Amino acid sequence: MQGPEDLVDPGLEGMIDKARDASALLKALSHESRLLMLCMLCKGERTVTEIEHFLGMQQAVVSQQLARLRMDRIVQTRRDGRQIYYSIVDPQLAELISVLYKMYCDPSAAPQPDLHEAKA
Repeated sequence: MQGPEDLVDPGLEGMIDKARDASALLKALSHESRLLMLCMLCKGERTVTEIEHFLGMQQAVVSQQLARLRMDRIVQTRRDGRQIYYSIVDPQLAELISVLYKMYCDPSAAPQPDLHEAKA
């Protein structure tokens, strides 16, 4: 006779761990400013100043959001003299961000449904 433990897929524990990791990543991506920064960084490394000017945000806001991305191990830094460059740590994440950029930000992309519209 099978017990309850026999009904659990042996790969389920690994899937649960990966789902937890994916959930944490998606939480980090769910902030509009962080997502915009990552869209910039998927094209290559940038300085804080470049990100500030491109997004029209104050340095304090940019630094705060980059610190969160660093804490979540999504971005890394490289110092060159007085400049600090940020880049995306994982090439697969850069690819995912690139897909999101193409879907939602690329001017030549087909329009996406407005997710903020009230549901009828």
